[in-house]
Amino acid sequence: MQLLKEKHIAYVKSLDSHTDDYEYWLSEHLRLNGVYWGLTVLCILGSPETFDKDDVIAFVMSCWDDKYGGFAPFPRHDSHLLSTLSGLQILATLGGLDNVKKDQLKLSQCLKFISSNQLEDGSFQGDRFGEVDARFSYNALSCLSILGELTPEVVDPAVNFVLRCYNFDGGFGLSPGAESHASMAFTCLGALKITGKLHLLSPEQIDMIGWWLCERQLPEGGLNGRPSKLPDVCYSWWVLSSLAIIGKLEWIDYEKLTQFILSCQDEKRGGISDRPNNEADVFHTVFGVAGLSLLGYKDLVPVDPTYCMPYSITATFQKYGLY
Repeated sequence: MQLLKEKHIAYVKSLDSHTDDYEYWLSEHLRLNGVYWGLTVLCILGSPETFDKDDVIAFVMSCWDDKYGGFAPFPRHDSHLLSTLSGLQILATLGGLDNVKKDQLKLSQCLKFISSNQLEDGSFQGDRFGEVDARFSYNALSCLSILGELTPEVVDPAVNFVLRCYNFDGGFGLSPGAESHASMAFTCLGALKITGKLHLLSPEQIDMIGWWLCERQLPEGGLNGRPSKLPDVCYSWWVLSSLAIIGKLEWIDYEKLTQFILSCQDEKRGGISDRPNNEADVFHTVFGVAGLSLLGYKDLVPVDPTYCMPYSITATFQKYGLY
């Protein structure tokens, strides 16, 4: 089975034409994330021009939260670290980052929004409503890296929190003592990579992390997020990117995982689902295609495992300390 590139491009292109659907309006809270997912798929497939650049940048800027700074997932919603990262990733991809970086008021508001969500223990809440999750540490540090504003005042306590999320089994939890999960491995390792602090993990810990991650591969070739769960295409990203960050990508059976991802394609309409014969969506499409890129699948644009963006874009981001 081959990657259905043209069908996936057509599928992503069609997503914004469903504005009369009930589901479209139910997903407002994920809209900016969805634009990032779709744009990233197109970039990895070598077709970034499928979206109109000016229209996308205009939509991103319409999501700016004038009251708190940062980006909301949709106009007139509240800003959140998740959507702020997506907004900055989209702008960086399309060459529109100066809309924030060179606007001193917006830059100041954005930095204030990010720093205001860092708590005394170094963790980050996603917004003022107080949910704490290691994802938000990664979001905040990624935002600051893209903006070129990483500082020790933010980095040092954030790194201390991330290190405390490491578990005895070799995984990472969303907070200290929480159950290990593959997505948390990515966010914690990504945060350490961005801040140049991977060396704070011992060689023994790196090996433990590698073993925990490679044990996520099941007999059918797909990967799961934690023990005793079904395989899911999105973990093709969370697990592979984590292994790539620590230099152990070869611990996965490439061929079996490739075939699992390809078996989850919708051969009629395009897109990739979580498992074979399920409904495709843009979330699983981007992480399936990004996973194939990490596996070296032919004719795909190489993706940076730390940011889930093409290397040609992330080369300009600030790398803090030893990288």
